[in-house]
Amino acid sequence: MKKHIAIIEDDISINNGIALAIGKDEYQFSSFCKLKDVKDLEKMDLVILDINLPDGNGLDFLREFRRTSQVPVLILTANDTEMDEVTGLQLGADDYVTKPFSLMVLRLRVEKLLNRSKQHKVYENNALYFDFKDMIFRKSGQEIELSKTEMRLLHFLVENEGLTVTRDRLLDYVWQNQEFVDENALSVTIKRLRDKLETKEEKYIHTVYGVGYVWKLA
Repeated sequence: MKKHIAIIEDDISINNGIALAIGKDEYQFSSFCKLKDVKDLEKMDLVILDINLPDGNGLDFLREFRRTSQVPVLILTANDTEMDEVTGLQLGADDYVTKPFSLMVLRLRVEKLLNRSKQHKVYENNALYFDFKDMIFRKSGQEIELSKTEMRLLHFLVENEGLTVTRDRLLDYVWQNQEFVDENALSVTIKRLRDKLETKEEKYIHTVYGVGYVWKLA
């Protein structure tokens, strides 16, 4: 099945040019010129997003999108200041390309993001099965209901399996730099995940005291 890419770009010629450069024979595309027309992004494998759109700001759109979705986002924009790039990445963009751009470089970056997304789409280990794209979570064949916040936290932990992730990194990733986050929110969400996934004999989320957490089977 072809990978499905959404292009949110108001310049129709650039929108079509991006699709041609990446490869219409290899990928399926949905093109949008306005934010109000955007739909079904959860079904996409990648979103290419312009910042300056006629009915809104792409960064504001990205901030809201990241509250519920882990679909990879590549920002493609004429905004080439360092602050714009930093802001885009902080809000959850996976890559940032400025106009004018090399079509070959764009294609390579798209392929890299799609390959990375494929690698981390499904996590299977022992009795655990996590499909982050379709939001299916099972343990020993039994489905587990997770909130959006729990999904984001779990995704970041398993993506960094075996590595200690600091509390600050988790807070930034899960809550996307929200202005007001209760300092106990992370601890509470960790506890909820443990209650849903672990038993006395099965531990997955390990506390590294004074630093953060690490996901490992033990």
